[in-house]
Amino acid sequence: MPASPLWHPYAQMQTQPVPPTVVGGQGAHFTLAGGERLLDATCSWWCMIHGYGHPRLVAAIQAQAETLCHVMLGGLSHEPAQRLAEALVRITPPGLDHVFFSDSGSVGMEVAMKMAVQYQVLEGRPEKHRMLSLMRAYHGDTSGCMAVCDPEEGMHSLFAGFLPSHPFAPAPTAPYDAPPEAVAADIQALRATLEAHHHEVAALLMEPLLQAAGGLNMTSPHYLRAARELCDEFDVLLVFDEVATGFGRTGRMFAADHAGVTPDIMVLSKGLTGGYLGHAATLATGRVYDAFLSDDPNHAFMHGPTFMGNPLACRVALESLAVFEEEDYLGKIAGLNAILRAELLEDAALNAHPAVNEARVLGATAVIEVKEAASLDGAQAFARERGVWLRPFGRWLYTMPAYITTPEEMRRITGAMKAWFLER
Repeated sequence: MPASPLWHPYAQMQTQPVPPTVVGGQGAHFTLAGGERLLDATCSWWCMIHGYGHPRLVAAIQAQAETLCHVMLGGLSHEPAQRLAEALVRITPPGLDHVFFSDSGSVGMEVAMKMAVQYQVLEGRPEKHRMLSLMRAYHGDTSGCMAVCDPEEGMHSLFAGFLPSHPFAPAPTAPYDAPPEAVAADIQALRATLEAHHHEVAALLMEPLLQAAGGLNMTSPHYLRAARELCDEFDVLLVFDEVATGFGRTGRMFAADHAGVTPDIMVLSKGLTGGYLGHAATLATGRVYDAFLSDDPNHAFMHGPTFMGNPLACRVALESLAVFEEEDYLGKIAGLNAILRAELLEDAALNAHPAVNEARVLGATAVIEVKEAASLDGAQAFARERGVWLRPFGRWLYTMPAYITTPEEMRRITGAMKAWFLER
């Protein structure tokens, strides 16, 4: 049988089995050729927050397609982009009053980094042109983003010779519910890094509360508050990468809301459109935006993706937000969180299993971290036999379900996760 011309991500194409073909989806399930239905425990890399085939989102795309599928934002504008920008300003932390669109989370982070560097140049600090990131960070696969992902345990060590060098602070270790005194060591480590590098650093990049692809590290709101204060002290912009954490994933609309913090720049994607089309938004405060205002045309922000503000994506993002608010999705997420905590954190047998290091839950996210990656070999096939699609990576067996997942479906997911350890 000839090899398929389709090149899959993060896959060794010589040895990977032929992946199953998805032919449709409804709710929290997708359907494979041949009729097999699988309960999606990862909502397609964490973006399909409304599940598959949601009638309101599908209708929004169809209606917009009849009017305007695309037009460039260079010198032009359109109503869906204007309305979405206004909606994002309304729901994000106060002060994030300006919205720059792009077409993916990684590109949105590239926009944020360029914005931070140009801001420092315009403020008379051109020497502040590097980023400060955290160990265990993941910000995307484009070149600029690869350079600010964890350089030791991340996915991009093959490209080390190609990438620019940036400083890194230690990953925070205090958990979400840690008291302030337990976060002191993490904060001191961040301060020490800023003291050493602030003269060359334009911005601190951070996945607030949940370092997702870096091992689902769940951290403290106290750390976010301290990061805000330190960035102000050292004239460094604070950038929150809420690509994975935004739109309810941590239990509030944005992870920043847990700490009552407004970053200088925030990046959104994934759940922005409910996963139905690729799109991203980079939001900035007035302080950042105003630095670009000038009679000099060379002070304009020098970036412009072709598909930024795509009308189809903007229209479905507006409908996604309407569904989220009208149907009390934060309430749904609280219900999922209660089940995840009861099923995973309170299961003594699971947490005592010799292969398990720790179970963690935050919002609609849960992970069972094992001591050795080999402990998860075969877990995906095992779950599939039980009608659940799990995709573990490294030492982490996790779920980030769609928010419309029912309690019974949620328990099927956690049941498959626990059965891998307790029923074989």
